[in-house]
Parts: sequence; C-alpha cells; structure tokens
Amino acid sequence: MFVSFNYYTICLLVGGFVAFISGLVVFLNDKSKAENQAWFALTVSTSVWSFAYFYMTVAPDKVSGFLANWILHDAAIFIPLFYFLLVLIITGTLTKYRFALGFFSLCAIFFVAINTSTIFVSDVSPKIGFNFAPVPGPFYVYYFLFFSLVVLSGIIVAAIAASKTTDLVQKNRFKYTIYFASIAAVGGGSVFATTFFPEIRPYPLVLFSLYPAVSGYAILRYQLFDVKIITTEILTFALWLTIMVRMLFAESTREQFANGILFAFAIVLGVFLIRSVKREVGQREKIQNLANDLSLANDRLRELDQQKSEFVSLASHQLRGPLTAVKGYTSMLLDGDFGAITAEVKDALEKIFESVQDLTVVVGDYLDVSRIEQGRMQYDFTNFNLRDLVATVVTELKPNIARAKLNMEFNYDSKGSYQINADQGKIKQVIGNLIDNAIKYTPQGGLHVWLSHPDAISDGQNTHIGQDISNTSSVSVSNKVLLSISDTGVGIHPDVLPRLFEKFTRAPDASKTNIMGTGLGLYVAKKIMEAHHARIWAESPGPGKGSTFFIEFDELNAGSPVATNTSVVN
Repeated sequence: MFVSFNYYTICLLVGGFVAFISGLVVFLNDKSKAENQAWFALTVSTSVWSFAYFYMTVAPDKVSGFLANWILHDAAIFIPLFYFLLVLIITGTLTKYRFALGFFSLCAIFFVAINTSTIFVSDVSPKIGFNFAPVPGPFYVYYFLFFSLVVLSGIIVAAIAASKTTDLVQKNRFKYTIYFASIAAVGGGSVFATTFFPEIRPYPLVLFSLYPAVSGYAILRYQLFDVKIITTEILTFALWLTIMVRMLFAESTREQFANGILFAFAIVLGVFLIRSVKREVGQREKIQNLANDLSLANDRLRELDQQKSEFVSLASHQLRGPLTAVKGYTSMLLDGDFGAITAEVKDALEKIFESVQDLTVVVGDYLDVSRIEQGRMQYDFTNFNLRDLVATVVTELKPNIARAKLNMEFNYDSKGSYQINADQGKIKQVIGNLIDNAIKYTPQGGLHVWLSHPDAISDGQNTHIGQDISNTSSVSVSNKVLLSISDTGVGIHPDVLPRLFEKFTRAPDASKTNIMGTGLGLYVAKKIMEAHHARIWAESPGPGKGSTFFIEFDELNAGSPVATNTSVVN
C-alpha cells in the first residue's frame, strides 16, 4: 500500500503517537492514582482515534475504510466521557456529579451500539484528498451534540472548581484542564465541520494533536513536577519522533524495517530511562521531606529549649529569696544571735547551712545558664590584680579546706603585675567554683594553686606551667597570666575530658564523691571565659590520679590606663 503523506495525515499520525506517549508517561509516574488512570484512558482513546482516522484516509478500499471508521468512532465516543471523568477526579466532584457521569455513560453506550449502522455513519467516501472519510447519518448530529455537551460540562466543572479554591497549585491544575479541552475542541471541531461540510478544510487539526502534550505537562507540572523529569521526557520524546519520521520517510523497505526496530528499542529504553529518573527524583523528594521534617523538629526543640530556659530562670529567681532567708537565719542561729544553742542543735544547723549553701550554688548555676542562653548575662569590666583576687578566694575557702582535712598551697611567680581587665565578680565566681570542685572531688591529699606567667613558647591548646621564671633569666616571658589549680583527687576519665565543659557533663562515678553536682558549673565557667576572650581547660592523667584546671588571661601592660566600668551584655 502506497501512503501519500500530507498535512492532515501527518497531524493524525503524530497526534496518535503524542497522545499515547503522553498518557503512558503520566500513567507510569504513578499507576495507583485515579486521575492518572483516567488520563491514560483518555489519551489511549485519542491515540486509537488518531491512528484509525489516519488509516481511513489512506485505506486502499472501501471495506478497510469502513472498518477504520467503526474503530475511530468507537474510540471517539469515549474521548469526551473520559475527559469528563478526569475533571471530576481532579476536582474531587465525582460523587457530586455521579448522575451526570452515569447519564453520559449511557449515551456513550447507545452511540457505540448504533456505530455499525448507517443511521450513525451512512457511508465513507473520498474527501479533501483523503482516500475515505465518514459521511454522517441522520443520528450523527446527536453524536456531535453529545460530544459538545460532555466536553462543555467538563470545562464548566473545572471552571467552578478553579473559582472556589485558594490553592494556587490546584487552581492551575483546573485551569490547564480547561486549556487543553479548549485546544482539543477547536481541533476536533474542525474534523466535525469537515464531516458535515466537505468544502471546509480541517486546518486546526494540529491542535487536536497537541492537546495531550499540553495536558500531560500540566498534570506533571502540578502533580509530580521536576525539571530533571521534564527534561528527560522532552529529550526522549524528541528522539522517538525523530526515529518515527525517519521510519515513515524511509526510501526502502529495508531502511524502514531497520528504523522500525530502532524505534521500538528507543521506546523501551526511553520508558526505562524516565522511570529511573522518576525513582531518583522520588528518593530525593523523600530526603528533602525528611530534611524539612528535621528542620521543623529542630525549630520545635529550640522553642522548647527557650521555654525551658525561661522557666529555669523564673524558678531560680523564685528560689533565691527563700534560700537566702534560710541561709541568713541559720547563720544567725549559729552565731548565737538568738541565744545559746546545744552542741546537737549546732551540728544540725551546720548541716542545714551547708546544704543550703550547696543548693544556693546549684540555683545560681541554673540562673547563670538561663542568662547565658537568653543572652542576658551582664559583665562589668575593670582593671584589677588577679593575684590579690586569687588570694582572697583562697582565704575565704580555707574553712572548707580545713573541714575536708586537705592540704592547701598557693604560690605565684613574683615577676609581673598580674593586672587584667575583666569582671572581677565573675572571675571570682569561676575561681571559687574550680577550687571548691577540687575540694569536693579530693578525698585525701591536697590542692596546689599556682599563678604564673607561662613561657612565651606554648604547645597550643595545652599550654603548660612555666618554670619559676623569677629565678631564670634565659626564659622569655609572654603577656599571658596563667592560673592553675591542681588536686590529688579522683581524676578525670579520658573519655569525659573532651566534653567536660558541656552542659550536664559529669564523670560516671562523680556522684559517689559529690551528690550535689549538676554538671553546670564548668559550662558556666567556660562561657564566662569566652566572654572575656580567655581560655579554660583541664588536664588529667586519668582516674585516681588527680587533675589540673587552667585559666589563661591577657595581662595588661605596665602603665595601662584604668578601665572605666562598662556593662557588657553577652
């Protein structure tokens, strides 16, 4: 059979392939979705109509033309019905318009039943260069009215849904169903016009061939859109169409057969390629969704952490007043301000006083943590002598050292002024905390507090105490002041040491020595040192071998002006 290609036959053939490929791609994206299934049914019907109409236009005899006519009209009868079904599914109005769908379905069955009779199509005859084209029977006009009514009903339903929704994505999906139906109506209407009036040429037929591409893009764009998927599909479709054109215009049967095999091979590979890309995009979307969920969870955790900090701050403020009162009255009782007390009562009051003292420190730590986390910690920077401050702290803690039956040494290098610029109260708090910790975690032995200027040569993070440079003229002196507090206590496990200054970090067996510890004191100390641009760290040979805590400050140069008091918010 010799096939004479012209504008109309090419539109029908290309339209059939575009419709089938578009429907297949959407259907393979997600077979379980009802809208994808309805779309596939619509595009298959369109594809069958296009191929059958193409064959009818080039049919070699009247019998073949009639057979093609029956097939194309069986498919064409269901095109508007599947479009209406697709609109109802996309707009979620299937239940609302189920009676209309049922009525249209009965009408479609009626037209299929009369399709083989002459009252539908009375004959096929040559028209406008076609070998054969349908000649309408007396009932064909009713089929035209049915087709128009169903398509118009779908457009109206989509327009109503688009006007009611505020979701931009949904609105665009509904609009696209109107767009592609309008395009198809113009193209299909030209075929109807030619059927009724042979002198009218169906030039807009190309629009009927393009509507599956427009609608397929819309479904992908607003259902499972990804640039990579669309790009892959466009390239695949272009390859398929190129090979198809080569096959149709081949100069020999052998070349046509070779291109046909290549075309079939390209379709299979293209489908697998699109599916693999879709699978990759799906996995990426899952990862992105997990990342979004994790981000939301992190935001929620930060919000809860902020609420926790605010609660801790409020609770700490409320507790400090009663604790101060208990501590003050207990101290007055011990001092005999309310009269003499027996030894047993004094012993009980001393235990109460110590417990309240420990609890006051705990409450203070919580309050400092909440201030630090909320950025409300205030600092009052002044110039002062660190050596005098350390001596004061050591003197104040001597009663605790004596009660613990420990030895205590405080030494300092006589060279240098030890002048620093810092918040004296906060530095006193940190030093007192470190010495007090050393007392609590040292069952026996003693403590050594050493203040010096380290050697100019340092080994980085773990700067060690310099020699007694007051008696060594060959060692250069840096502008740093180093305070070290060593003890012979329980030591620190190597696994705990790297995270010792984190919140709520304590050694596994720390509670055996000090049950009141919260793991917040060192965290607060580190944050205070960071605000001073100073360093704090710890070293320990291991459990049972004691430990040493270091604080390193910048020393003011001799003759530096006295700093004015400033309030700095961290």
